[in-house]
Amino acid sequence: MLIRTRPRFAYSEVTPKSAWLSRRALIAGMAGVAAAGLAGAAEAAKLAATPSRYSTDAKPTPYDYVTTYNNFYEFGFDKGDPAKYAGALTTDPWSVRIDGACGKPGTYALEDLVKPERLEERIYRHRCVEAWSMVIPWIGFPLGDLLRRVEPDPGAKYVAFETLLRPAEMPAQRSLLPSLHWPYVEGLRLDEATHPLTILAVGLYGETLPNQNGAPIRLVVPWKYGFKGIKSIVRISLVTDQPPTTWKQQAGNEYGFYANVNPNVDHPRWSQATERVIGGGLFAKRDTEMFNGYAEEVGSLYAGMDLRKYF
Repeated sequence: MLIRTRPRFAYSEVTPKSAWLSRRALIAGMAGVAAAGLAGAAEAAKLAATPSRYSTDAKPTPYDYVTTYNNFYEFGFDKGDPAKYAGALTTDPWSVRIDGACGKPGTYALEDLVKPERLEERIYRHRCVEAWSMVIPWIGFPLGDLLRRVEPDPGAKYVAFETLLRPAEMPAQRSLLPSLHWPYVEGLRLDEATHPLTILAVGLYGETLPNQNGAPIRLVVPWKYGFKGIKSIVRISLVTDQPPTTWKQQAGNEYGFYANVNPNVDHPRWSQATERVIGGGLFAKRDTEMFNGYAEEVGSLYAGMDLRKYF
């Protein structure tokens, strides 16, 4: 079991000392800034957050790896492309349209969605379908909190998500030979979306979310492969039927709707039984855990399902 009350390491072990000291000092004195709203926190490029009981005890991946080795296909397919090109993305102002089968649809400014006093720091394992992994200290809040505020209808069974479509700032979207169908879309069952482990992240390592990691708001579902973590969200829809998802549309035999981390279901082109630990050295590997190590918390969501068929 991965969850414990507090991590057993100091951030000074995995970040530059100056950055760690600045972060600790800022968190100690930022209660007033947090109360003033997300915009005030963003101006300081820091976010105050309460350590969460849902954090893993694993040591976080160094910050430089987390922010330079990314999948954000709107900026290119090379792992370095997001850090190279995402600086052009404009994230302020930002709003999210919430619609579909809910009682309070509307277009909400980011500062109206994010309640600074509810932000938590959650250190989660992150597993990519390409068989590599990281441990990331996210700053965010439960997606379920937001969904309850918009009052899902009784018939709502799924939650659909959509990424920003802005070719002028996202170079892969303006390619003459697009590699994916844009905008990027994803989805969860409603019970997955409202599970306490599912969060909307607005920061990492105590700082506001870098553009290359999905600024200003992205989905984090720690028991699923990373492509489920849709970035730069502009629309959330409550729907009755299973929504389309980008990678399932692109290659349904390789990327299923559920995308639960499962060492017993291989990708058609490689094994998922082990994973390469980014930042752990050239030969750092570990065995892949069922549901990425969160089986005790989420396994009951899939009781009776054939997880080879519904991958």
